[in-house]
Amino acid sequence: MAQRITVAKGDGIGPEIMDATLKIIMAAGAQIEVDEIEVGEKVYLAGNTAGIAKESWDVIRRNKVFLKAPITTPQGGGYKSLNVTTRKFLGLYSNVRPCMSLHPFVRTKHPVMDVVIVRENEEDLYAGIEHQQTDEVVQCLKLISRPGCEKIVRYAFEYAKVYGRKKVTCFTKDNIMKQTDGLFHKVFDEIGVEYPEIEKEHWIIDIGAAKMADTPEAFDVIVMPNLYGDVLSDVAAQIAGSVGLAGSANIGETCAMFEAIHGSAPRRAGQNMANPSGLLQGAIMMLNHIAQTDVAEKVQNAWLKTIEDGVHTYDIYKEGVSTQKVGTSEFADAVIANLGKKPTTLKEVSYAKGQTLNLPKVGRKAPAKKELMGVDVFVHWAGTNPNELAEKMQKINKGDVQLSMITNRGIKVWPDGFEETFCTDHWRCRYKNKNGGLLSKEEIIQLLQSSVSEGIDTIKTENLYNFDGVAGYSLGQGQ
Repeated sequence: MAQRITVAKGDGIGPEIMDATLKIIMAAGAQIEVDEIEVGEKVYLAGNTAGIAKESWDVIRRNKVFLKAPITTPQGGGYKSLNVTTRKFLGLYSNVRPCMSLHPFVRTKHPVMDVVIVRENEEDLYAGIEHQQTDEVVQCLKLISRPGCEKIVRYAFEYAKVYGRKKVTCFTKDNIMKQTDGLFHKVFDEIGVEYPEIEKEHWIIDIGAAKMADTPEAFDVIVMPNLYGDVLSDVAAQIAGSVGLAGSANIGETCAMFEAIHGSAPRRAGQNMANPSGLLQGAIMMLNHIAQTDVAEKVQNAWLKTIEDGVHTYDIYKEGVSTQKVGTSEFADAVIANLGKKPTTLKEVSYAKGQTLNLPKVGRKAPAKKELMGVDVFVHWAGTNPNELAEKMQKINKGDVQLSMITNRGIKVWPDGFEETFCTDHWRCRYKNKNGGLLSKEEIIQLLQSSVSEGIDTIKTENLYNFDGVAGYSLGQGQ
């Protein structure tokens, strides 16, 4: 029975590469029926700042599978990224990008690279929650949730299991961000125990990124929070040979979106020049997702054979390696002519048939014992001497609830700060019970009321909690 999918041909080179991609997979025997929708530049310029109509959302949600060509987001404020919107609205929590070198047919410094980046897609700094708090300081909230970590980490291990990968590596910066990245790393260790047959390792993101850029063959599947994954998936695609050759899958619990990772390249539109390989790779991932693995395997091997034959579009054409420079439609015809054939130098693919990723819904754990230990009061103050601010903030001490620390940009500046430390006008003033006891919210309210009386410009507060006796907040740097 044919799978009904939603298709958007997008902008710029989008219609050309989508036509080529659909032509190839249909010739290979894909059992699909297509509902086409309009998204992107035309929709934006018609006055829809989201770039997609409500009726199109209905089609995507009904079909569950969305194959999307690149779109153009108009310059200027007010236009929302359709990619980000789609991922969040549809709960597409996992972004998957295979990055494989095609040496010696596509230039690369890493001839044996074969890495899959699995990137968390919904939270982290990409929650986009930002505030200007003082004249000098703007904040962006980094949100990491346990359910978000559990979903993406399990996806990475399940992907490795189904696709015969031997190792899963986690990249974080939990030596600095001990709460947020620390949670991601902790969940990785917890879930990894369930997959004893798969090798597991963790790298700090900076040295891990350096290692990946230098020696990508050391890695197999890499799972990361959103921002790191966004950056390193593009790096991985580029060092493998070309961003233009890579596709990606965005997977949710009910819906999925597949696409090329490159943009709409309007300068190349309508010239029959663009390489459809990136979108074709996305379509191959789609075919695997809808359990048409035999078709996916046939298309991938035919594409590899075409690359191996030296039939190349302009972007990867190289004298002495390539045998023929072709346009978009001619490249598609060459892949179709190779259907049923397999590469001889490049490694042929063989996808596991009938296997699916075991991705149970994430449930909430029993609530921890939550204890209020203190409060951080953030203050806008234009002075520069932390001792002066401490005198001011100690005026609102209430009984056993007293000022214990002041930081500026995370660095402890009181007590015992250094005069060399540069300070902005954004200060964190921590209040705790001097005897180690708990606080009440009424005491926090009293602190804030007193700050108003003293003319202190409080801009926000953060409650400090213990969860099952473990501190759920960071120390000041230098404590």
